Formats: sequence, C-alpha cells, structure tokens
Amino acid sequence: MFIEERILTLFKRNWQHTLTYWSVFFSFGLCIAFLGPTILDLQCQTQSTLQQITWVFFSQQFCLLIGSSIGGVFKKTLFSALCALFVSSLMISVIFAIIPFCYNVLILAIAMAVTGLAMGVIDTIANIQLVSIYQKDSAVFLQALHFFIGFGALVSPLIADPFLSERCGNSTGGEESLHFHRSSVYNIRTFNTSTATSPLAHEEESVVSYAFWIMAVINLPVPIAVLVLMYLEKLIPCCPGSKSRLLDKDELSMETQGAEAEPEPEPQHPAQQEDHVGGHGDLFSCCRNGNLSGLPPSFFGIHILGGIVLFMTDGIVGAYAGFVYTYAVAPPMSLTPKTAGYLASLFWAAITAGRLVSIPLAYRFQPVRLLMVNLAGVIVTVLLLLLLYTSSTFLFVGTCLLGLFLSSIFPCMLAYTEDVLEYQGCATTVLVTSAGLGEMVLQVVVGSIIHTAGSYSFLLCGMTIGCIGFIVFFALLLCDRLHRNYLTGTSKKTAMVEEPSSEKNEERT
Repeated sequence: MFIEERILTLFKRNWQHTLTYWSVFFSFGLCIAFLGPTILDLQCQTQSTLQQITWVFFSQQFCLLIGSSIGGVFKKTLFSALCALFVSSLMISVIFAIIPFCYNVLILAIAMAVTGLAMGVIDTIANIQLVSIYQKDSAVFLQALHFFIGFGALVSPLIADPFLSERCGNSTGGEESLHFHRSSVYNIRTFNTSTATSPLAHEEESVVSYAFWIMAVINLPVPIAVLVLMYLEKLIPCCPGSKSRLLDKDELSMETQGAEAEPEPEPQHPAQQEDHVGGHGDLFSCCRNGNLSGLPPSFFGIHILGGIVLFMTDGIVGAYAGFVYTYAVAPPMSLTPKTAGYLASLFWAAITAGRLVSIPLAYRFQPVRLLMVNLAGVIVTVLLLLLLYTSSTFLFVGTCLLGLFLSSIFPCMLAYTEDVLEYQGCATTVLVTSAGLGEMVLQVVVGSIIHTAGSYSFLLCGMTIGCIGFIVFFALLLCDRLHRNYLTGTSKKTAMVEEPSSEKNEERT
C-alpha cells in the first residue's frame, strides 16, 4: 500500500482530532495572506504611508510571537486546548468583519495584533497536539497540517482580488490611477486630503470591505468544528456528564503518568494524552525546566540552530508574501495592480501544492534530505530572480518555484529536530516561536529597506536571508552528528555499568 496500515490505523483512531487541528490551520492561512494584496487598499483606507502600514505587519507578527510563546500553556488539558482553539478561530472571523471599519492605522494595527495572538495560539497548540498524538509518525500529518495553511493563504488573495481597487482616492483612471499606486509605494503624496476622503474613495473602500466580510463567513465553520469536537468529547460544561468525564480523565492522567515504561508505547487517544506531551509547553516553562542540567551543548545547539533556520525561511515567506505586490507595481516591473495581485495568489498556491506533494515525499524520504533540497532551491530561485529582474514572466515562474521550495521547510524541520531529540525537548515551542519571530522582524526590516533603498533591494534581502539560513543548516547537521555521538557514548557507558553489576549479583546468588 502507499501508506502503511499502521499509520492509517492511527489516523482512523484520531481522525476527529486530526481534522479539527487541520481546519484551524485554515484560519491561520486566511490571516497570514490577505495583507499582501490588500496593502495598498488598506493604505488608502487608513490614509497612511507604506512605512506606517508596515507596522501593521509588525503588530500582527509580534503578537503572533507572543501567542506562540504562551500557547503551550493551554496544552495541559484537552479542554483548555480546545477552548483556546475555539476562541482563537472565532476571533479571526470577528476581526475580518471589523477591518473595513478601521479608518485609522493604529486601530488597524490593534485589530491585526489580536489576530496575531489568535494565530500564535493556533500554531503552537495544533503542532504540539499532532506531534504528541503521532510522534515518530508525525511528519506526514505535519505536512498535511501545514498544507491547510497554504490552502487558507491561497483562498484569501483569491477572494480579495476581485475587490482590489484599480484607483484609490483619484477621480481619474488609466495611467494617472496607476501612477498613484506606484507613487503610494514610495510615500509620494499625489493627492490632497479632500480628494482622499472623496465619496469615490469611500465607495471603493466599501467594495473592498466585501472581501473581508466574505472571509469572515468562510472562516465560521472552523470554530463550529472545534465546538463539535468538544461536544463529542463531552467537554462542554452544559453537556450531560461532562464534569464526570473531565474528572475521570484527570484521574486517569494522574494514575498513568510515569506508569508506562515501554520503549515505544502505542499512541493513545488524545483525550488520554493531556499530561503526556513530554517537554512541550510554553517557552517560559521550557526555559525553567529543571531537567536541562547535565545536558550536552549539542542539545541546546539543535534547538537554537533549528530555530535560526526557521527564523530565516519563515521570514522569507512573510516578507515575500507581504511585499511581492509592492515590488511588482514599482519600476522596473511596473505591472498593473490587477496583474500584480495574482502574484500573492500564485505564491500561496505554490506553497499549498508543495505541501500537498510533500505528504507522500515525507513518507518516503528523510526530513533532512528534503530540507537540504528545499534550502538549496530557495537560493537558486532568488538568484535567478535577481539576474532576470526585468522579466515579468520569470517573476511569476520564480514566485511559483520559491513557494514550492519554501512550502515544506517548517514541517520538515519540526519532524527532524523532534526525531533527533527523541521528543524530549521543547523543539516544537522553540521552532514555532522562532518562525514567528522571523516573520515579525524580517517583514519590518525588508519593508524599511524597500522604503529607503528601492524595489531591487527586495530581492537582495531575500538572497542574503536565504544564504544565512543555508549556512546555519549545515551547522545544524554538525550539531546533530555531535549529539548522536553523545547519545551513543552515553548508552555504551550505561551498558558497561549495568554488565558488571549483573555479574556481581550472579556471583552472590
């Protein structure tokens, strides 16, 4: 068979939880992609500059980092995890509904900060729960999980595209309208305040608002799915027998914690796993973990280096999705707004397709090999984009290739590091936090560089970031080798100590 019967059995046993975690990542994808193609419309709606609107990206990513860092707090019980997912996914729909009413850039930044918190909680909890359910078989399911990010991110620009303004705050069309778009990218005010607040501007803003309301409605089934899972697990307070069910599960967790000592225990139903997620938790509890003393430097090096790689690669994803539209409408590309709007959709479509293809690839190839190919592909693609910077055709081709290579880096890195650490560290929390930090910092940095140095610096930033990530990845491989040697040496020492003791016991008998 294409997939082992054992993995299919695991999925059948946990399909309700798995599908729910996949669905909340669809909400994550909706949020992460809509800012890119709508950035100029939101800039007109808030009457702000590109540099000011960039801080909206920052507010979302900064709170995503906070949400990722504290998200592990909710993993202690299944009830708290599902409640956090329900509130987070519902909050995303609410924010989509109120974005059209945010006429001030500060209010818009606050709204996006709330979505960032929700996204961070979703990111951490869903990853931790899937890793805890499937453990060594989690690579395939993590690829599928991150496929739904790409799917949501693909849907978001496609919904927004028909409602994007060809002109904003300008009563004339054609080249003059396009000139406004290009000028707004570089903070050149070509219209006065009275024109910006004209009825035409508000009319176009109301048209764009339909895209956000549609996304709010599309996202509503996600919190409903989480609520249904809570009902099936009898975790809703008003559900008959829910209190006794929760008490039974808490007692079961206390009784079974540490009682099972098999080398590779069979994964339990998620309802019985609440306190068995190992070292995974929020970032602060990981740092306070008392079991960290005596561990080799390679243990910490794997966490740090893996986090740096995702800092760079997820930073590229965030920066490219956020500013490829801005890059495309500026010289030397000078694409029309409608044409440039397809780039974000194409980028997320490539990420979605890449994650779909990576599901069978993750089953057949080791994550480290996929990581090496993907990181090398990112560098080659950005290099070609630099060399062919005047070709609009290759901009679309390169966007597609870049999305394909970037698509599976995060789930592969997560599966790789967790496997190396034998699911004993805080790799999931550290990697999720590092990825969020990369998107937050690099989006602001790249946006500021584009604002001051011009559009060509957009690709130069991508090339620099990609090379740093590739170099750090080779340092991670070296650290992995050192850590495996340490584990091998420790196991040999343990065996040597146990053998003489057993001989002495035999002599006494």
